[in-house]
Amino acid sequence: MSESYTLHNRIGFKVTRLARIMETRLEKQLAVHDITRLQWCVLRGVGLENVSSPSKLADYICVARPVVSRLLKSMEEQGLIKRVDIDDDKRFTDIALTELGSEKLRICHALVQELNQHFSGKLDGETYDRLMAAIDQLTEGEDVRLTRL
Repeated sequence: MSESYTLHNRIGFKVTRLARIMETRLEKQLAVHDITRLQWCVLRGVGLENVSSPSKLADYICVARPVVSRLLKSMEEQGLIKRVDIDDDKRFTDIALTELGSEKLRICHALVQELNQHFSGKLDGETYDRLMAAIDQLTEGEDVRLTRL
């Protein structure tokens, strides 16, 4: 069995390794600004893509709703976001960025773009498009809510 199984040639190993390389690099860059990867995802979703409800944020980030609830609580305590009640009904809230949250979004957006360019720049346009299509194909139908991203 050991001869037929080559760890370094398995898709799971390769994809996981690339993801860990990218996440480690991004986490180091964001940490300078006291932002985590998940916080970055929230800042981007709310500030750039108008995703403003907790349940839509969970879907946007592809994590379970309790993960987003804890995340929003900590981000509110840090002054990055604020919750806005809809029609004076405390059961329904929208999320908005604070001034600090908007500033962190602006600064970190450039860092994320640099990281993306570093890795996507290693591929020509056609290869990049094929890779993105292959990843979409591999994740199609895999509706899993993650507990961490």
